[in-house]
Amino acid sequence: MQEPLHASAVTIGNFDGIHLAHQALLGCVARSAEELGGTSVVITFDPHPAQFLSPVRAPKILTPLDMKARLIEQEGIDLLAILRFNSALAVLSPAEFARNILVEKLRAAVVHVGSNFRFGHQRAGDTAVLAELGKQGGFRVETLPMIKVRGHRVSSSQVRHMLSEGRVEMAGRMLGRPYAVDGTIISGEGVGHRQTVPTLNLSPIGQQLPKNGVYITRTRAGDTWHDSVTNVGHKPTFGHHSLTVESFLLNFHGEITTGAMEVEFLHRLRDEIKFPSAEALKQQIQHDVQRSLKFFRLLKNLSGQVPRPGRSTPARA
Repeated sequence: MQEPLHASAVTIGNFDGIHLAHQALLGCVARSAEELGGTSVVITFDPHPAQFLSPVRAPKILTPLDMKARLIEQEGIDLLAILRFNSALAVLSPAEFARNILVEKLRAAVVHVGSNFRFGHQRAGDTAVLAELGKQGGFRVETLPMIKVRGHRVSSSQVRHMLSEGRVEMAGRMLGRPYAVDGTIISGEGVGHRQTVPTLNLSPIGQQLPKNGVYITRTRAGDTWHDSVTNVGHKPTFGHHSLTVESFLLNFHGEITTGAMEVEFLHRLRDEIKFPSAEALKQQIQHDVQRSLKFFRLLKNLSGQVPRPGRSTPARA
């Protein structure tokens, strides 16, 4: 971070997923900053604290840092402060964190947090501790109540749970947008070109993937979005392969071999299963394609096109 700010409205968290509860917090921060005539600030951490403290048990992330920065910027936030999570930061007490960062660096006037917020060494601080530190440091604390979608509490762990069950539509409702993974296009093993249909293969990623299966998706290749069908799995019909994410682009003719790739998961079609032959699988793929084309026709009639997020460059602390 640079010189201390004049005044700021702040929120703190990992913000993995930027789901509806995160978006509500970010909206509160943006509005408070406008009322103050100050700066709206989001404090987040890289790597995710769980990845640093317990890498073996850490969950896979929902949003890589660049995607997180892009989504936060879309919510009208002025400054994204990315704190390097290391041993020095991990041992800061709640009081030290509040004094060194919120008061001295950011001149916080108001701090918005969720009802289950914890911070400081061994997560010793909660909303009550933060409010007491705010009295000492000259900032007030506003707590956002829990948000639910169809009876489910909205949280990063709940989004991961829905994805692990293949419930991508519910995950999307919690996120307020389709769940997406991104990376680069890589060369596959040529199975699709030789025996079924040609696909785009996504590079190995550290993001959470939906449960293995076949999904109706949108796939971005370079700067262009395509309606698509995507398989997440091991291609058991052709033996056991490493986990892949491969998309078949609908109504597309041509060849794409390099560039950026992003996949949005809209609806689960079926489990990935082992077929008796490549021809049987090809027939099933054609059935999947017809179902997907019908889905997109209905989607276009009901809701039109889904807006595409822009990109931003994060400011590092």
